[in-house]
Amino acid sequence: MFYAALDVSLRSVAVCIIDDDGKVRLERSVPSDVPDLVRCLSEFGEPIHQVGLEAGTLTQHLTYGLREAGFDVVCMEARQVAAALSAMRNKTDKHDARGIAQILRSGWYSRVHVKSVESHHLRALLTSRKVMQRKCIDLENEIRGLLKVFGVKLPMRLSRGAFDVAVRETIESDPALSQALLPMLHARQMLFETFMELDRRVREAAHEDEVCTRFMGIPGVGEITALSFKAAVDDPARFKSSRTVGAHFGLTPRRFQSGEKDNPGRISHAGDSDVRATLYAAANAMLMRSIKWSSLKAWGMRLMKTKGRRRAIVAVARKLAVVLHRMWADGTEFRHGSEAAA
Repeated sequence: MFYAALDVSLRSVAVCIIDDDGKVRLERSVPSDVPDLVRCLSEFGEPIHQVGLEAGTLTQHLTYGLREAGFDVVCMEARQVAAALSAMRNKTDKHDARGIAQILRSGWYSRVHVKSVESHHLRALLTSRKVMQRKCIDLENEIRGLLKVFGVKLPMRLSRGAFDVAVRETIESDPALSQALLPMLHARQMLFETFMELDRRVREAAHEDEVCTRFMGIPGVGEITALSFKAAVDDPARFKSSRTVGAHFGLTPRRFQSGEKDNPGRISHAGDSDVRATLYAAANAMLMRSIKWSSLKAWGMRLMKTKGRRRAIVAVARKLAVVLHRMWADGTEFRHGSEAAA
């Protein structure tokens, strides 16, 4: 059997093909395009058992392209590959491709799930919305800071839509301020309108999706949380147990055990930080703002009395990840439980 490894960069790919004994049979550098890679692997002349590559930005594009060409593609966890390659004295693309090929041949790797095109479309929509929101906030804070120099103190709580009305009159009354700040205010208004349009599209996509609609039946879970979780998980079948979903998104404590030492630490912060943040926000909304009662909220409120607010919210966020996955896998609705039992 022959194993092919790809060390992918933006412009080129280092290709290394080895046999069962680990002997290098082909080494080449080709452009990082699917047709060039398929041509290189096909011209080798022997059937290739597996093609391996690290997880990265071009993973989805190359994986689906090579699978369409009939190759069995294995996407490996980047941290694990980096740890294995760190033993090499000289780091080059050629040596990295050789190392990936040997890892593939040995079977010492963790296979990474390559998400669907639909999932990447949802993530692109959510990311665009978040970028526009951040830029609006950055410009608002900059305008606030510049106005403080002239003694203008804007209210601390000012809705996004009311910001332009509250600031424009003050700026236009001073010609010097208008020359400096009015273009920034116009730019902020354009960004805000773009953000509102993207926000409308995100909410529309969530309400049109049957899975997300079921997720939003949980108190505290809104459109952003439901759509972020669905895009990040992509396929519920890739998790054998729902309990592992919380760990996948970094909501379980780290642990370092060696000899006499056994130190449980803070949560690992592994996985998608945006999903973790939305789950935390949903748990906070369930405990602090939602008036609907459920056994999950009752458990979180009891935990809050003994462990504190922040730890209770993290624990409820971890439970929410488990519940969302189980609802998706089983096709069930959220069960609130009886208030008396809670």
